[in-house]
Amino acid sequence: MNILMHCVYFPPEVGGLESHVFYLCRAMAAQGHRVDMVTSLSQPGLPKHEVMDGVNVWRTWMPSRNTPGWAAFAFGSMSRFGALARQADILHAQDIASILPGMVAQRVRNAPLVTTYHTSHFLKRAESPFWRPIFRRFLKAADYNLAASEEIAGVGESIADDVRVEALTNGVETDLFRRVEPSLPPLAQGRRRLIVPRRLFHKNGVEYFVRALPLIAAEVDVEAVLVGDGPEREKLEGLAAELGVTDRISFMGARPHAEIAGLLCSADLAVFPSLMEATSVAALECMSCEVPVAASNVGGLPQIVNDSVGGLFEPADPDGMARKVVGLLRRDDLPTLGDNARRWVIGNWSNARLAARHLEIYEELLAKRRN
Repeated sequence: MNILMHCVYFPPEVGGLESHVFYLCRAMAAQGHRVDMVTSLSQPGLPKHEVMDGVNVWRTWMPSRNTPGWAAFAFGSMSRFGALARQADILHAQDIASILPGMVAQRVRNAPLVTTYHTSHFLKRAESPFWRPIFRRFLKAADYNLAASEEIAGVGESIADDVRVEALTNGVETDLFRRVEPSLPPLAQGRRRLIVPRRLFHKNGVEYFVRALPLIAAEVDVEAVLVGDGPEREKLEGLAAELGVTDRISFMGARPHAEIAGLLCSADLAVFPSLMEATSVAALECMSCEVPVAASNVGGLPQIVNDSVGGLFEPADPDGMARKVVGLLRRDDLPTLGDNARRWVIGNWSNARLAARHLEIYEELLAKRRN
């Protein structure tokens, strides 16, 4: 079948949404389906069209990385999306900014429209008197609605109570994210390494990890690696200096997807101090690499993290985070938790499972149209 996707960001952009849509599209293209992705020209020098692992990627103008910029991208991408829709069997909108182009494209080609709600942007706007009726219209317009977590699905169904939203956790490319040779140097005997694969935005709670680090270091000899960039980097570097842990923390910035598995496998434990979260693809990638995870008890994280693979702590609580991390680092069976994590991801959240469910939904929608 011909599958037409729309998403505001796509690799080489780095993030959970970007990773999800890329590996999903790649898996469906590998099964012989034509997959086109309309996305933004988000970085200088990117081609307007290229083929990435069998996926046709079409990039259109986006002026800025904020709500007005996303809206401008949505309107500006309609021409390209509409032209590609003429040959599409399925239209799939992968974020909020993608839904209106999908609705307009249905006037060109009356193909089924699938939407997926991924991020905390939806949760934050869902109670807004301005956004709530817009979301209701979006939910009703789609032939099928998906959400990346049970929390998002529940909010969606509360907005449009006669619409079903299926919670379908994002998947992981388990062949890529597996145990590999660590890419960071070995540590001195007795020292442990934490990794925090989080973009440096307030919602990801990295400030609370930095505040917890001195408490952790008082109990266990640790160092921390932060993988990700964002507007809070300067503030966090200043906080690390203020707390006296500059020598224990490395800010690595954003790294290409190809480097992530080696970085993850360099760590004893991954920490996710999120204040809001849909379902963390990054946490699943850590688990797929046999790295145990300590995470905030928010959003979709409790669906994937429990005591058999790591543990949970309350958000915005450096003391609680420190206690959980220290407790895990002192366990003799930490590698066993990593083994459990890998098996759980393969059994429940592999990208193969995710792609199969998407194709099943598409086939059901097409069968309904034929009938």
